[in-house]
Amino acid sequence: MARRPIAPAAPKNDGPRVNDQIRVPQVLLIDETGEKRGVVPTREALEIAIQAGLDLVEVSPNSQPPVCKILDYGKFKYQQQKKKAEAKKKQKVVEIKEIKMRPNIDQHDYEVKTRAIRRFFSEGDKVKVTLRFRGREMAHQERGLELLQRVQAEFEEIAKVEQTPKLEGRQMMMVLAPR
Repeated sequence: MARRPIAPAAPKNDGPRVNDQIRVPQVLLIDETGEKRGVVPTREALEIAIQAGLDLVEVSPNSQPPVCKILDYGKFKYQQQKKKAEAKKKQKVVEIKEIKMRPNIDQHDYEVKTRAIRRFFSEGDKVKVTLRFRGREMAHQERGLELLQRVQAEFEEIAKVEQTPKLEGRQMMMVLAPR
C-alpha cells in the first residue's frame, strides 16, 4: 500500500504583503527615496521595484488605495524585528506578589511582612495582602479588617489601594499598587 504524500503546510503570512502577493488593481506608490509617485497600477509599481532591484511592500493595506513602498524587504523585516525586540526590552512586567497574614499576628512578624511589602513596591510590583481566618477567628472578622486598614495606613505615601479589603470564604484580601 503506497503512502499518500503529505502536502507542505501553507506559509504563515504574518508580515505585510510583498511583490506578487499584492492583488489590488492600483496602489499609492512611495519610491525608494521616500517620494510619493501617486496612484499607479500595481503591475507598473512592481516593474519599477524590479528595475530598482528592490521589493514592493504594502505598508498600509487598510487605506484606499493601499500604500506600497519600494524597499529591501529583508532589511525591512530585520528593522521591524529590532524594533519589536527593543520594545520588549523596555517593557516592565508587573507581578502581583502575595503576602499572607493571620488576624492575631505578632508585632515582629508584622514588621517582617511589611519589610517584604516595601521591597516589592521598590521593585515596582503589586502586593496582594491575604488574611486567612481559621476556626473561631471567623467570629472576629473586625480584627482582620483593622489589620488590613493598618497596613493600608502604613503604606499610604508609597502605595494606593487597588482593591479594597473584601471577604471571600475564609480569606480577606486587599490589593495595593505602587504609586
